Amino acid sequence: MIPEHIKNRKGARSLKDINPEVLDYLNQGKIETANLMEWLAIDQQALLKVVLEETEKVNWLPSFEEAINSQKKPTANSNTKVIGETFAQLTSDDGFYQYLKSHTSDVVRCWACWAESLLQDEIGTLLNISKFYAADKHFGVREVVIFASKDRMNEQLEECVTELSKWTTSKDENIRRFVAEAMRPVGVWVKKIEAFQENPAKGLPLLEPLKSDPSKYVRDSVGNWLNDASKSKPEWVIEVCSRWQKESQTKETAYIIKKALRTIQKTEKP
Repeated sequence: MIPEHIKNRKGARSLKDINPEVLDYLNQGKIETANLMEWLAIDQQALLKVVLEETEKVNWLPSFEEAINSQKKPTANSNTKVIGETFAQLTSDDGFYQYLKSHTSDVVRCWACWAESLLQDEIGTLLNISKFYAADKHFGVREVVIFASKDRMNEQLEECVTELSKWTTSKDENIRRFVAEAMRPVGVWVKKIEAFQENPAKGLPLLEPLKSDPSKYVRDSVGNWLNDASKSKPEWVIEVCSRWQKESQTKETAYIIKKALRTIQKTEKP
């Protein structure tokens, strides 16, 4: 039974302020992280041992330790990826991944995301797996699925644009947000999509259906997509925003346009 003060906590603002009791629950995989600070504070190796004990796979531990310790500069992000990669090397068992992907700990679900993404040979199956994680209730898992899938999506961009354009009608704002965020020309902590930087019009099938989205979460990603594009093709972004302003006179579209033009307007200031 998780105490109410643990369940209803607000995430600490710094690592030193994290409640040791909270950290213990996190390392045991009994609760999700409440914010980035908690995510960074987790001892992923301690959590991994708990998972391997629960699944009777303790004999796998040396493989994980070797992979983790071979890193030159380990970080929370790189540890998540390495653990996921190692799971992918050790097993492709659907039942095992069902356990991981339904785990209480968001960090464990992030491992599963990396592993399952790496196990997909076809872009169609990769997108199906990505859609599952893109709909996760936790912000961390929704970010990791972008890290785990974007490079391969970039390699088969046309196929991805065709499929992801269908996701823009999803009732789930998290899935709609993935469409824009995963396909951003620049993005954050991911490789750039040069094809969109050179010809952002190729991304319009993803953006047009979302230009007046009711979700701020989605609107932020659409605005950021256009802002990314404005760094290489400012005239094109101005043209799109001008057209949208005429076609969709809603406060939602106005919000996106303001976000899209922020770099252009900053550059134009004397």
